[in-house]
Amino acid sequence: MTKLLIVANWKSNKTTEEALQWLESFKTSDLNLENKEIIICPSFTLLGVLKDKIREMGLPIKLGAQDISPFEQGAHTGDVNGRQIKEFADYVLVGHSERRSKYSESDEILLRKVEMAKRYGLDSLFFVPNETSSIPEGVKMIVYEPPSAISTSPNPIVESPQEAERAIRAIKEKYTSSQVLYGGSVDSSNAHSFLEKEDVGGVVVGHASLDPLEFLRLIQNA
Repeated sequence: MTKLLIVANWKSNKTTEEALQWLESFKTSDLNLENKEIIICPSFTLLGVLKDKIREMGLPIKLGAQDISPFEQGAHTGDVNGRQIKEFADYVLVGHSERRSKYSESDEILLRKVEMAKRYGLDSLFFVPNETSSIPEGVKMIVYEPPSAISTSPNPIVESPQEAERAIRAIKEKYTSSQVLYGGSVDSSNAHSFLEKEDVGGVVVGHASLDPLEFLRLIQNA
């Protein structure tokens, strides 16, 4: 059975101390994760310390990076390449609307990032703003995230579960072997309404994942 993916995108938040406090607050033996997989995507600076702490605490959490360089290792100042990321993570976010809008990431760049992730055994979580977006071949996990619904938007408009399911079904009709997730102002009060839809394979959680107890409630209510 394919597990529901519950992905926390911390964006540019948390120091090392704050991240470790998050894990301490989150730890619990009451989680029923028989049909769920939890993925935390922190800043690059936190991947190493979180990997060690998650192992030490025995937490059922996997790690993902928030971005990947389209280049191999070498003279690319500021980039973090796939070989480096694979030391700490199993997943990588590609094509998030904030990267598309603030860094003008083109379809060509996103394709190169997906190819780089594949080369190093990383699974891409590929974000699309609508059901007509271009998606590289072989992407296993697609995230439908309408930009207007992101929690950091000036006036976020959360899509109804029915609207989200319609768009996700349209994506799945074209990419039948992919798992499609929903992202956009997901929290503990609405996660279940999305996840109960047959075609929704998981959720990506932004702002609500920064509070460990809120994220825990979301998982329990999913």
